[in-house]
Amino acid sequence: MTELRQRMDEAMIVRGMADRTRETYLWAVTGLAKFYHRSPDQIADAEVQAYLLHLIRDRQRSWSTCNIVVHGLRFFYHETLKRDRTTFCIPSPRQPGKLPVLLSREEVRHLIAHAANLQHRTMLMTTYAGGLRLNEVLHLRVDDIDSARMTIRVEQGKGGKDRYTVLSAHLLEALRAYWKIYHPATWLFPSPRRPHPMDPSGLQRAYQTAKRRAGITKPGGIHALRHAFATHLLEAGVDVHTIQRLLGHQSIQTTTRYWHLTHASLTTQATRLELLASPPPILPPA
Repeated sequence: MTELRQRMDEAMIVRGMADRTRETYLWAVTGLAKFYHRSPDQIADAEVQAYLLHLIRDRQRSWSTCNIVVHGLRFFYHETLKRDRTTFCIPSPRQPGKLPVLLSREEVRHLIAHAANLQHRTMLMTTYAGGLRLNEVLHLRVDDIDSARMTIRVEQGKGGKDRYTVLSAHLLEALRAYWKIYHPATWLFPSPRRPHPMDPSGLQRAYQTAKRRAGITKPGGIHALRHAFATHLLEAGVDVHTIQRLLGHQSIQTTTRYWHLTHASLTTQATRLELLASPPPILPPA
């Protein structure tokens, strides 16, 4: 661990920041340093802004991912390096009022089917079928998959809160096939340098590769799968409070924005429960 990385990590520990937040912020600074092949304390503000533009325009990272990068870089420059806040400017990562780009069910099926390998396909399938954030997927442990209760346990999600989301029979079958080949021990999707979870950039690359191979040109990163999960359940008639719990939204207002993306029709309670137990298949039958 470099001296700068250790200083930043210790500053986050002192502030009581969650392990996952610390990992994400360190990942953000590492990405900047790798892009310029220089120590991050030698990178000027204008170069940071150019890097963010590269993430948005060239690598088509989602606004949520860029927001994570912004917060990580702000912490590094303001808290670790003690730079004057008034001299460091990063543009807002999200345009006010902008609705997320939505993938259709067919596009989701097509994208997952075009993943480069079984591990990538299973990661993307898990992201969509569980409505998970990028870091939530990467920090899943093998024992978070509860086949008896058909749930996925999300430990220390955004805001440091635990929750459960749905485990469909289709996803469970895929996860079992994946386990037979890869035999993960602790982390469900480990890094090649075990025992750590996979780096976030690995999952983002897997998504972008699958999207390109599927011929999908809509902008945005892997967070689009989480948007698709919420919207497709809403279209199927699942009530917004249930979707709020599955997504781990603190405020119902965050969840209700999906009303703008769909004209959901009401269904019977029995149909809603059936859909929750087994979301629409995300791969065409063999």
